[in-house]
Amino acid sequence: MTTASAGALIHRWRGAAAITLRSGELEATFLPELNLLGTSLRVSGDEFLALPGGVGAYRRGHTTGLPLLGPWANRLGARAYRSGHVAVDLEGLPLHVDGNGLPIHGTLSARDVWEIAGLSNRSGLVRLHARFDYDRADLLAAFPFPHRLEVVIEASDSALSVATSLTPTGRRAVPISFGYHPYLRVPGGRRSQWRLHLPRRSHVELDARGIPTGRRTSAAAESRPLGERTFDDLFELTGGRTLVLEADGRRIGVEYGPGYRFAQVFVPPGKAFVCLEPMTAPTNALVTGACDVVRPGTTFTARFRIRVSSD
Repeated sequence: MTTASAGALIHRWRGAAAITLRSGELEATFLPELNLLGTSLRVSGDEFLALPGGVGAYRRGHTTGLPLLGPWANRLGARAYRSGHVAVDLEGLPLHVDGNGLPIHGTLSARDVWEIAGLSNRSGLVRLHARFDYDRADLLAAFPFPHRLEVVIEASDSALSVATSLTPTGRRAVPISFGYHPYLRVPGGRRSQWRLHLPRRSHVELDARGIPTGRRTSAAAESRPLGERTFDDLFELTGGRTLVLEADGRRIGVEYGPGYRFAQVFVPPGKAFVCLEPMTAPTNALVTGACDVVRPGTTFTARFRIRVSSD
């Protein structure tokens, strides 16, 4: 049975509990019992979120839709790291790995169930508040820093805002290295006709494994057709804070707010999606120590917004 409440529809989506936020022409669906995975972003009935492999792929450990990646986004260059006085050994742990055997996309997965802390609708701003306590033994084995995650998702006509807060729940400071991996698309038209807008930025050089080498080069703002180009590139945002995909007069942009200094752009060959990924730290930051920490008694919050517009 479905129930409408506070500007949201509580229902089942492909066998999973779901909440769809509705505001004006925008509808966005999230699955609280599958790590709050975003599975749909519709504006005026058109779908702007790609779901390669479907929820089944997510259950098998792959990314799709709009997933939260934590405690680290992207990959680690080693199976051991240190934060402060805490040394962590990942050998033997059942982590998702990439083609080079490197741990990738953290430990949060489809098995993690989020608690719904609130739903509200104020003057057309529809809000979902969810939380997750990172304190299970299997999670702490790979990231022994107890904390609470809280996500506030707000829908308003043509924009979806996501604020993610992390608060330590133990005595240890928690390193900050999470991110999101939105799979975006422009309805209709061919991928080769899509146009990608990138702001002025610093290009972070990656080695063959996708790990930063330490070298960076300045990159000017650009607006070019995607064509047959591919990307798996890391950028530090040093100029503009918005990355945009455009086609046929419609634009979907990711606006990077406080807390997100880095963006991974992922466009594999032959796929009808573009990933413009907000990241709180560069790839491999847990190993290199290139990430901030949040201390007990304080909270870290990062925000981004996905905005859909048309000419």
